[in-house]
Amino acid sequence: MRFNNILRTGMAGLALLAVPAASVLAANTVQIGATGKTYASTAPRCAVNPSSGQSAPMVEAGLFNPKPTATAVVSLNGSPVATVVAADPAVTVWLATGSHAVVVALSKRVADKYTYTVAAGQCSLPDTSGNTFSGDGTLEYAASGKSYATVVPGCALNGATGQVQPYVNLFDNGSYLLNVSVNGVPLTQLSALRPHTPVFLRSGLNVISAANGSLSTDYFVRDGGSGSCVIN
Repeated sequence: MRFNNILRTGMAGLALLAVPAASVLAANTVQIGATGKTYASTAPRCAVNPSSGQSAPMVEAGLFNPKPTATAVVSLNGSPVATVVAADPAVTVWLATGSHAVVVALSKRVADKYTYTVAAGQCSLPDTSGNTFSGDGTLEYAASGKSYATVVPGCALNGATGQVQPYVNLFDNGSYLLNVSVNGVPLTQLSALRPHTPVFLRSGLNVISAANGSLSTDYFVRDGGSGSCVIN
C-alpha cells in the first residue's frame, strides 16, 4: 500500500521508547501500577512492527519516574521481554490476538501486572492503494476524489484534551456531506458550510474516514508517533 512509504519514515524508532514526561503520559493514556513505580499503556494501540513491517497491536511498559539505580524485568505471559533500567526505562511489547498479561517486576516479590485483550483483526488497516498524492507530496487525495488530507502532521494544542498533539487537516473536495471519524469514533461532519477540519492524532497509527452516506468512504492512515509533539 502506498501509505507504507510515508509511514516508515517516522517509525524506525518504535521498537524501544524512552519513558515519557508527565504531559506525554496523559496524552498516551497510560496507567500507573499499584507500586507507583511502574506504568503501562491503558490499552493496546496499533503501530508498525519493525520486524514484520506490518501494523500490529502493542503496549509500552516500564519504570515510572525511576531512581538512578532502578531496574525491572518486563515479561509477557510469563516470558521475559526485556530488562529496563533508569537509563532505558521502557520497552515496547507486541501482542498477538487473545488475552495477555504484561508484568513489570521490580523484584521476585514486588511486581505490577497489566492485562490486555486483542481482538482478531484489531490492527487491520484499510486499503488506501487507490489514493493519489499531489506533485509535491504534501496532500493525499482519496480514490473517490471527495476528500483529501495533508500528509505531514503539524503540531498544535488540542483544546479537547489540553495536550499539544500532532494533527493533519482534512478537506471536503466539493460540496459533499462527509461524516468524519477517527479510529472508528465520530469526529465531525464536513460540507459546503464546513469544508475542512483539523484531525488530532493519538499515539500509533490512526485511521481517518470520511463517509459520504452509503455511496463511498474515504480512508487516510497517519502515524501519530508518541501522541505528543513540541510546537516550534
